[in-house]
Amino acid sequence: MLTLAFVLSTILVTATESSLFAADAKPVFRAGAATSNITPPLGEAIVGGWRPIPARNIHDELHARCLVLDDGQTKIAFVICDNVGIPVEVFDLAKEQVEASTGVPGSHVLMASTHTHSATTARGPSKVVRETELTDYQKFLAHRISDGVRRAIAQLEPARIGWGKIDEPSEVFNRRWHVNNASLLANPFGGIDQVRMNPPRGSDALDRPAGPTDPEVSFLSVQSLEGRPIALLANYSLHYVGGVRSGDVSADYFGYFAKFIAKKLGADEQETPFVGILSNGTSGDVNNINFSQPRSKKYKSYEKMQEVAEKVASRVHEAHQKIEFHDWVPVAAAEKRLPLKVRKPTAEMIEHFATVMEKERKNPPKRQSREAIYADRIEKVINAPDEVHVPLQAFRIGDLGIAAIPFETFAETGLEIKDRAPFGQNFTIELANGSYGYLPTPGQHRLGGYETWLGSNYVEKEATTKIVATLLDLFQTLQLDNGTEK
Repeated sequence: MLTLAFVLSTILVTATESSLFAADAKPVFRAGAATSNITPPLGEAIVGGWRPIPARNIHDELHARCLVLDDGQTKIAFVICDNVGIPVEVFDLAKEQVEASTGVPGSHVLMASTHTHSATTARGPSKVVRETELTDYQKFLAHRISDGVRRAIAQLEPARIGWGKIDEPSEVFNRRWHVNNASLLANPFGGIDQVRMNPPRGSDALDRPAGPTDPEVSFLSVQSLEGRPIALLANYSLHYVGGVRSGDVSADYFGYFAKFIAKKLGADEQETPFVGILSNGTSGDVNNINFSQPRSKKYKSYEKMQEVAEKVASRVHEAHQKIEFHDWVPVAAAEKRLPLKVRKPTAEMIEHFATVMEKERKNPPKRQSREAIYADRIEKVINAPDEVHVPLQAFRIGDLGIAAIPFETFAETGLEIKDRAPFGQNFTIELANGSYGYLPTPGQHRLGGYETWLGSNYVEKEATTKIVATLLDLFQTLQLDNGTEK
């Protein structure tokens, strides 16, 4: 007959062995992905050009493409949206909804815009004045983003992950040029710059580009334990391509990349949908126009963006064959809201634009002039706050580091972060968690040009230096924590 003492001792030993087994068990790495349709209604304003136009047709649907990674202790999420630029208020609302429904903190969710110029706006009237009342589309967008994250979490399954990089230099050109013709350098403030954005192609006036490009395509890939592709997130430092019909809504080459990479990986007909994602790297001064040469070919609508997407997807697919997949890696995230001073117009600027507007009132032009456009932007920034707190994020996935900056960031800044960040591979996603305008370096500010003008750029001229330093500090924190700080 079993004694009570024997039964109790057996239970105690069994419980102890079970506890030791659980302690020795390896955590399971999981991944899940999903897309949310964020296509706006027709009639909303497309803001990719100097003057907004109403959306008249949907060429291809817009999406928020979501990827969630879970190392067994920590979840992080990426959401890349087909939009020209989404303000911090919309992203913050989406993050609040994600945290409330899933428990994943906003600091662990990176949300970014691709900067397609053929999507309708989710912006408000100012990049530096915080909005208190969101539009119907902004509210819809926030909900669709948070729904996408929730759906990606619902798709979580044991997975393997790998990352890699490869160059595709043929489609990236710095669009800021030193030129030797002063007539090409006039700015709307009544002055003369040292460089010109988008100068005449093949002109004898061209001297040299004002900055570098980053030809690297970085990517991370996740697949099931059986090898079924789950998602691939890539990063390329190229502005939108364009070439759409007037009034069309389109995701630009970012949307085509998602389709092409799925097909190249044999994942376009899966029962569990594969999610291809292309984020915008540091492309604030980069496009795909070779200004040193005259135009060699006239493209049909959508032809050039498909050509670019095909090149990038082909290069990623080539590198994908060689990457090493890991059954488990640590993931971690860190965030800081960095205070930056807001640039304000000088008395001379205000006087200059008052004169400009008075002349246009007396002799109205057929179309709003560039000077009038900037007069309106200057008026809006006069009463802006003196300071904004911009969200910066750093992510660690094994030996891969990802930075997030809420500006249209210059290529040289992205290259500096890649060079100085502590991990084996690094890249930056721009227009992440907000949209505060262009981010020239201090040296580029001295050269002038469109991206440096107040009304294109809104924060202090030393902002890049502070942002890079903050991101490197965040990366260092993740490195020191060895991925265990959650």
